[in-house]
Amino acid sequence: MEIKIELPKIPSDLPVLTDEMYSLRSKDEFSTGSVEDMTMDNVEAARVSLEKMVFKNVTIMESSLPESEWTDVIFDKCDLSNINFSGSFIHRVEFRNCKLLGTDFSRSRLQNVRFLDCLGDYSMFRFANFKQVGFEDCSLISADLYHLTLQKIFFTRCNMDQAMLSGSKLKGVDLSDCEFDGLQVDIEDLDGCMISPHQASSFVGLLGLVIKEGGH
Repeated sequence: MEIKIELPKIPSDLPVLTDEMYSLRSKDEFSTGSVEDMTMDNVEAARVSLEKMVFKNVTIMESSLPESEWTDVIFDKCDLSNINFSGSFIHRVEFRNCKLLGTDFSRSRLQNVRFLDCLGDYSMFRFANFKQVGFEDCSLISADLYHLTLQKIFFTRCNMDQAMLSGSKLKGVDLSDCEFDGLQVDIEDLDGCMISPHQASSFVGLLGLVIKEGGH
């Protein structure tokens, strides 16, 4: 089943808003602008609203931006590692070639969101609500995807080794071209999940089975 994701709706010829970002505060609202080639650190700003924005080559360090709204936004070659985005609403957003190591999206609502060529090892999405979300060519090693609400989601050519998926109902989710030696998942959550034949051995232990070598 093909899953269509709405692209960010961003006008051309965006004005540069780089300087304004240095003073980002809680409940600030920014619309229709680009932010390029800058580093922000120690930002503590809750309930920020950003719309029709492009962030390119931006690094945000040791910062927290919880319960924010991101609508029609592109993050291109950004480092957002270990940032707290928990409880946010993220709609029509693309993350392209971004570092998301340990980034916290827990309890967030993601709708029409694409992650492309992102490094998302140890990222946290627990208790998030996903609707029309795609991960393509991403590394999600040991990512925390615990107890997600899933509606129209896909993973394409992702490394998901040891990702935590317990409590996430995977019916209709296709993992067949993803890479993993094992997943942390409950057997009942795998009902209807699509996997490849060589991946099946990863789940033998969940069934209480033991593979015996050299049997006849």
